Amino acid sequence: MRKLSMVALSLVLLLTACAPNFQKQEQVVQKKDDDTKEKAIIPKYKISEEYYRTIMPFEPGEARGMVVNNLNTRYDITEFETGLMRVAQNSFPTDKYVFKEGQYLDGDTVSAWLEREMTPAQAAAKEKELKAKQENKNKKVTVKNLGLNPADPGKGDVHDRNKKNPIYLAHILEHNYLVQSGEKDTYQLGGIAIGLALNSVHYYREEAFGAVFEKNISRKVLEAEGKKIAQQVVSRLRNIEELRNVPITIGLFEQESRSSVVPGNFFTYAEVSQGSNNIGSWKDVKEEYILFPSAKAEKEHRDDLTFFENFKQDVEEYFPNFNGVIGKGFYVDGQLQELNIEIPIQFYGKAESIGFTQYVTGLVMEHFPNYISVQVSVSSVVGQEALIVKKPDQDEPFVHIYQ
Repeated sequence: MRKLSMVALSLVLLLTACAPNFQKQEQVVQKKDDDTKEKAIIPKYKISEEYYRTIMPFEPGEARGMVVNNLNTRYDITEFETGLMRVAQNSFPTDKYVFKEGQYLDGDTVSAWLEREMTPAQAAAKEKELKAKQENKNKKVTVKNLGLNPADPGKGDVHDRNKKNPIYLAHILEHNYLVQSGEKDTYQLGGIAIGLALNSVHYYREEAFGAVFEKNISRKVLEAEGKKIAQQVVSRLRNIEELRNVPITIGLFEQESRSSVVPGNFFTYAEVSQGSNNIGSWKDVKEEYILFPSAKAEKEHRDDLTFFENFKQDVEEYFPNFNGVIGKGFYVDGQLQELNIEIPIQFYGKAESIGFTQYVTGLVMEHFPNYISVQVSVSSVVGQEALIVKKPDQDEPFVHIYQ
C-alpha cells in the first residue's frame, strides 16, 4: 500500500506541474439589456473546442432546476442540456461565443407554457373563480391561456381523452450565447438556443393516486406536434423586448421512457434569423444512443455489437458467475463515436480490484477499433473502483484507480 501511495503522490505532483494555468483570465465588460455595463471574466483555458467558455460571475438561469422534475431520467436530464449545446454550435461557434444560462424565461413562464391549453369553457370558469375571490367585483378579470399542450375537455372516458390529447411538451430549456460587440472587450447577447423536450411516452392516471397508464407517441406525430409548438414559442420569444432582434436556434428533443437506461436525443433543429418570427427549414440531427446488448444493437449495428460481446465474454471469464457488463453507444450519422461501459463487481480486496482493472485495460486495447472513444467505469457496492479511458488513435489509455 505504501508503494501505491507513493505512485499516487507522484502522479499528483506530475499533473500539478503539467496542469494549465487556470489563474489566467480575460477581463471583459458585459453589456446588459438596459445598456448598463458591468465587469466580467471569461476563462482563457478551454477543456476542448467542443465546449463553450462561460462568462463569470455565474448567473443562475431564471428557470434553474425545473428540468430535474420535468424529465423522466437522469440520463435525459444530462443529454438534454449537453445536446442543446451541440445543436447550438451549428449557429454559435465555440471560438466566438461564450455561454450563459437562460435569463429570459423564468420558472413561472415555463410552468405556464407547459400546461394544457384551456377550452373556452374552462377559461370562463377560471375567470369566474378569480373574480369571486377579488374585492372589486366590477374589475375585469382575464385569464392568460398560455398552455402549449393539447386541451383536455375534462369529460368522457379518461383513457380516450389521454390517447387523443397526450402531453407532448415536457420541458423548455433556454441557453444564452454572448458575442463580442464592436466595442473592445465588450460582450453582449448574440443569440439564444431553445430546447423543447418532447414525450415519447405520455403517462397518466385514472385517479390522483391511481395506477399509471402509458400512451406511446410515434416519432412522426411527435415531430409534427413539436414543430407546431416551436413556432408558437418563437412568436412568444419575439414579444420579449430584449429578444426581438437576436438569432434563435430551436431544437426538438425526444426523451425516452422512465425505464430507459439510455438517454433520448435531439432529432431536428431550425435557425430563426435576426428579427424574424418564422421558422424556416428544419435540419436533421443524426445522433442516437444505443444500448449494448440489445435487440436494436443486433439489428442495426451488428459489427459493433460483436466487438462488445467479445469484450463482455472475456470479462465474464475473469469472474465466471458474473453477467453485468452494459454499454451505451453514441452514434453520429450512423457511426459509433463513443462507447461507455459500466462494470459493477463485488470485490473482496484492493489487490483484486487493481488486478481486474489491469485485465480489463488489456481487453479494451484488444477488442475495440482505434477510431472510437471507449470509457469503462468499474464500480462496487462501496463506490467507484476504477476508470479506463481510451481516446481515438491513442496508444496508451488513461487509467485511474480510486483510493
